[in-house]
Amino acid sequence: MSVLPDSMAGWIVVAVLLFWFVGAYNRLVRLRAAVLQAYATLDAALRKQLDFVQASITAASPEKDASSHSSAVAPLQAATTQLATLLGATRQHPLDPGGMAALATALQVLITAWQRQHPDAVTVFDADGTLSRPAPLLPAGASAASGTLEPMAWPEPSAAAEIARSQFNLAVGQYNAAIVQFPALLVAWMVRLRPAAPLL
Repeated sequence: MSVLPDSMAGWIVVAVLLFWFVGAYNRLVRLRAAVLQAYATLDAALRKQLDFVQASITAASPEKDASSHSSAVAPLQAATTQLATLLGATRQHPLDPGGMAALATALQVLITAWQRQHPDAVTVFDADGTLSRPAPLLPAGASAASGTLEPMAWPEPSAAAEIARSQFNLAVGQYNAAIVQFPALLVAWMVRLRPAAPLL
C-alpha cells in the first residue's frame, strides 16, 4: 500500500496543500522578518538615547564636590548600564517575550532616573513623531482608552525613538495576529513560531 495518491485528483489536492503551506509559511516568515527589521531600528534609536544620557553624565560638572556629584548621578549611571546590558541581551533574541519585558522595565528605570536628574529636560512625542500635548485629567476610576500606548518621555529631544517603538509594536502586533489565525496557526505550530512581545 502506497501513501502516494493514485488518481489525478489526489495529486491536485496534494499540490494545493503544498502550495498553501509554502504560501502561509512565506507570509509568516515575512512578518517575522519585519519584526526583526523594526527591532533593528528600535535598537539603534535606544543606543542613541543611551549615548545621549552617557554624554550628559560625562559632561556634567560637579557642582560641590566629586562625592556629591557621583552620588547624584549614580542612579542614572546604574540605569544606563542596566539598559545597555539588557539591550545587548535582547539583541540576540528580539522575539523573546521575557527579554522584551526586562528591556521595557530597564527603559522605564532609565527614564525615571533621567526625569529625577533633569526634570526640565524631558520631551514627549506621539507615535507619529509629533510633540505630545498634555492629556486631560481623567476622573477617578477612569482609565485611558485600551489599546493605546502612552508615549514615553525620552531623554534626547528626538522623535526617532518613539517612532521606532511604535513601528516595532505595530510589526509585533501584525506578526502575533498572523500566527494565531486558524490555517496559519497550523504552520506556525509545525515550524515552532512563537508570539513576540511589544515594548510597552
